[in-house]
Amino acid sequence: MKAWTKTGAALACAATLAIAALAAGAASASGAAATAGKAGCPLSTSEQRNLGASYVYTLKVSGISCDKGKKLVLKFHECRHANGGADGTCKSVKGYSCKTKILDESPAQLNAKAKCVKGSKRFKQTFAENT
Repeated sequence: MKAWTKTGAALACAATLAIAALAAGAASASGAAATAGKAGCPLSTSEQRNLGASYVYTLKVSGISCDKGKKLVLKFHECRHANGGADGTCKSVKGYSCKTKILDESPAQLNAKAKCVKGSKRFKQTFAENT
């Protein structure tokens, strides 16, 4: 039974990654422009892999540009890694107060969402970290 559970968890993680990659590709293909209002930011495959976590699936910003949001996400993950490694936490970055919620965790991967707020400015992300 234990082997089946590990296999099932691995398949669930693989399915999650595949769905997120498809969704991100669709967002990038739509060419959605970022504004200072509430915006979902398109992330290229390269950006998903190079914003500090193993994968950053989604990024939404309010009151800041998508470019600024991407820089803050990178700083958030640098902070998180400096405070516990792959499963670390970051309570604040560049004056933004941050909260993280773990969505799913296995021995191989952590899936989470984080929201950081500074007055009316905010950025939200969903991400995965290989542990």
